[in-house]
Amino acid sequence: MDKGGYVYIMTNPKNKVLYTGVTSRIANCVCEHRLKINSKSFTARYNCVKLVYYQRFGTIKETIVEEKRIKTGPRRQKH
Repeated sequence: MDKGGYVYIMTNPKNKVLYTGVTSRIANCVCEHRLKINSKSFTARYNCVKLVYYQRFGTIKETIVEEKRIKTGPRRQKH
């Protein structure tokens, strides 16, 4: 059984850097980014602590397809 997942976008306090990710547990994931659990990660290095967008999908496959669509699109469309 597929639980689905979330596509999310985070940014830094000045809204200059965007990070797009996929998770099945949005609250835990955002909390880990804010706490900088992995100090060498992209979100920790660029201080991406602000959640600006998320959307739930029924299957993980749909979630990944949407993440790839977002990542290949122009930056202007992401905010």
